Amino acid sequence: MKDRVLGTVLLSFKTIAYERYVPVYVKDLTVDAYSISLSCVPLKSYEELLKRAKSQLPEEKGSGERFEIPQMRAFRIGVRTIINNFKEVAVALNREPRHLLKYLTNEMATAASFEGTRATFQGKFDQNTFERLLNKYVDQFIVCPVCKRPDTRIIKEKRLFFLVCEACGARSSSKPV
Repeated sequence: MKDRVLGTVLLSFKTIAYERYVPVYVKDLTVDAYSISLSCVPLKSYEELLKRAKSQLPEEKGSGERFEIPQMRAFRIGVRTIINNFKEVAVALNREPRHLLKYLTNEMATAASFEGTRATFQGKFDQNTFERLLNKYVDQFIVCPVCKRPDTRIIKEKRLFFLVCEACGARSSSKPV
């Protein structure tokens, strides 16, 4: 005898031979004035579904080490602030130096230039300002919002930016700088 629970997508049919319930997907559902017709496909076992899901995940690329935000070495000359290790910080964060520079100039509302390994900002800024902004940058553009790991990259599709995690495979939208 068929056992149906209407109103759900997952139905169970009792098979006569095994006296057990078999979960199925409803492929097609047709409702007429006097009848309901279904075409169903049996679900695979949990282990098979789990194997298929695991095979579709990307390989884990994390190094397993604790992620530390590098310190910026800043000093002032007149009305300019210079960061000596700017390129080293950008490489440690796995981002282009121009991206990080654009973020910092927008947040500090100032002009800046990048030459060699140094960045020069117009204005007097202290070390705490750079540390605070770098932590904010890491939270927005480096750390994956799903697994909280720093193994990410930014990709652009049409006009949208996405933060793609190489550790868990998550893809989340990111605002442009």
